[in-house]
Amino acid sequence: MAYTWKIQLFAGLSDRFGSPVIQIETDTPSMTVAALKQELAGRFPEQAELVRISFVACNQTYASDDTVIQTSDELAVLPPVSGGEPEQNEADGSECSSADGRYVITMQPLTSDEVLAKVIVPEHGAAIAFVGTTREWTNGQRTVRLEYEAYAPMAVRTMEQVGAELNERWPGTLTAISHRIGVVGLAETSVVIAVSSPHRDACYEASRYAIERLKQIVPIWKKEIWEDGSEWKGHQQGSPWNPIGPLSN
Repeated sequence: MAYTWKIQLFAGLSDRFGSPVIQIETDTPSMTVAALKQELAGRFPEQAELVRISFVACNQTYASDDTVIQTSDELAVLPPVSGGEPEQNEADGSECSSADGRYVITMQPLTSDEVLAKVIVPEHGAAIAFVGTTREWTNGQRTVRLEYEAYAPMAVRTMEQVGAELNERWPGTLTAISHRIGVVGLAETSVVIAVSSPHRDACYEASRYAIERLKQIVPIWKKEIWEDGSEWKGHQQGSPWNPIGPLSN
């Protein structure tokens, strides 16, 4: 009996495979993550190296190599966060937000005041917003625009995880994160991270932790579009990429 596996792909992976979703058939309804990656590498040897350095998500959660997965699971193979390979790809139009509205993936323009308003409460005396924008020049190369793609429901879940980690490290901290997907032009805002706390020191420290952690674990990918080409950019968190590990200093 043949069992069908449906696997979502993102960013450089979907470019390389030529589709955002692939299906394969095996003679078993379950296997480990490592076995799935080996199966994909064997069937698509030209993409074996990219598959090797990617992570598998099972039901919107990062899965380790020894995790047992089923054909009924929601599966995705994710290249290094903010990473991939140069090709052409359309950004995912999915939008999503957490139940409390503090964590958002959207194609709409972002404003820092709107995100800050979600964390300003009477018992907190300090609030700070980190705003990420598209810059024109990087290492002498002119960027025309950025394009962002996200595994939206998992991105919201992992942004909630970032907020929970902040509250654990800096008790009382309140966090809101909004990230834009699709085309983001020069000087436009791609991400806003707002943090509030009773005292300002925690705000500064937590905000820095939040942006670094977001780069490490949140499945959002960035493509830089230049005048003469484009490229998916790396996660810039060192090597190897490990979204299931702690933030490295």
